[in-house]
Amino acid sequence: MDLELANKVGIVTGASQGIGAGITRQLAGEGCRLVLAARSAENLAKRVTEAKDLGGKAIAYPADLRQPAVPAGVVAAALAEFGQLDFIVGSAGAPQLGDFLELGDDVWQDSFDLKFFGHLRLIRAAWPALSASRGTVVLISGLSGRSPTPESLVGGAVNGALHNLTKGLAIKGIKDGVRVNAINPGTIRTGRHDARIARLAEETGKSPADIERDMVEKGGITRIGEPADIAALVGLILSPRGSLLSGSIIDMDG
Repeated sequence: MDLELANKVGIVTGASQGIGAGITRQLAGEGCRLVLAARSAENLAKRVTEAKDLGGKAIAYPADLRQPAVPAGVVAAALAEFGQLDFIVGSAGAPQLGDFLELGDDVWQDSFDLKFFGHLRLIRAAWPALSASRGTVVLISGLSGRSPTPESLVGGAVNGALHNLTKGLAIKGIKDGVRVNAINPGTIRTGRHDARIARLAEETGKSPADIERDMVEKGGITRIGEPADIAALVGLILSPRGSLLSGSIIDMDG
């Protein structure tokens, strides 16, 4: 299916690995021109090569979105390189899990600085260009924003704030010509997931396959997701076929 995204210009944050890397591959395969932002220059270089091999074009912007001046710099790089900006996909940030009584203020502040304030500043800097192109924002949020657990309160707070931002900006975007939506991924096979499985395998003596099978059965889900699953939904939202989606927060969790 042609999603009609060829030559569209976008920024993907958290593009170096996991879901962000999957999104980069999806959009490069559609012929998009991308600015890839993340902290790992080495991994971003690999994504740039992949994008070219898949028929797209990408430049790397290795930087830390927690630094207040960085988001505006990413937008400036996109406009300087490609002359326009059609979308942002915000996939950076994986808030720490842990006991509420043991996680200090620094953990909370770090998570908000990256996943919330980093994307808030990025969208604010990009808004005029997105309005001019009648563009789109997709935020990769999380289920804990709706259903937090005691171990996911940091992520729940950050994702809840992203949900609020999504809804509010979508209302503003109706007047300004910018669509804003969010996706809540479920359990996705990323490096973080694999590390968790390995830890549980060591603790329980079970095989990784058995642990994943237990997750599926006890969680009442269809299967463990892949980054490509989330990436496919991102592509649909960005495309003309997703143009009726505005202010939507979509659970993609099996």
